[in-house]
Amino acid sequence: MTPSDAETATFTRSRPRLLRLARRVLVNPADADDVVQDVWVRWQGTDRAVVRDPSAFLATTTKRLALTLGQSARVRHESSVGTWTAEAADPAGDLARTAERGETVEQALRIVLERLSPTECAVYLLREAFDYPHGRIARVLGLGEPNVRQLAVRARRRMAGAPRATVEPREHARLSAAFIAAARTGALAELEALLGQRTGQLAA
Repeated sequence: MTPSDAETATFTRSRPRLLRLARRVLVNPADADDVVQDVWVRWQGTDRAVVRDPSAFLATTTKRLALTLGQSARVRHESSVGTWTAEAADPAGDLARTAERGETVEQALRIVLERLSPTECAVYLLREAFDYPHGRIARVLGLGEPNVRQLAVRARRRMAGAPRATVEPREHARLSAAFIAAARTGALAELEALLGQRTGQLAA
């Protein structure tokens, strides 16, 4: 089904963002370009009448394709976490169905908690799972934007490393519940508050 002019324009407007998303996963810019071209092909073959949010659909498709392409060059843990964060952050997807895979979500969050400090964890989840801009993360956590950018880079690097901490069951349960609720409803205030408390930036 050939896209209409409006549907083609939607992809064209989204393309710069899609390239940024692909390049966050893939080191080689040419690979990122290939992924975005593949997204365009898939967009043409999609039943666009059932897509509620085209921008979110295109972004999620880009993340999934980039993660698949990058798996062979990345540590398995990083790739597996990236997969569920992309799904959980997709407003056009079936968030309730995704969130109900509670065991998968909880396992992925355990990996995050094992590898990242509270502040790195907050930045990583808001950035990678919910695609927050760096400036918005800075406002939520009460940090400077340059600091947030550095934390995002460090967190992605540490996700490829070995566990660094023991996960406290109660903390894990609270974060899992808040994350799943945010994925199901799109209301992130509770998750933001919890992440802020864990960083020590907000009062408990």
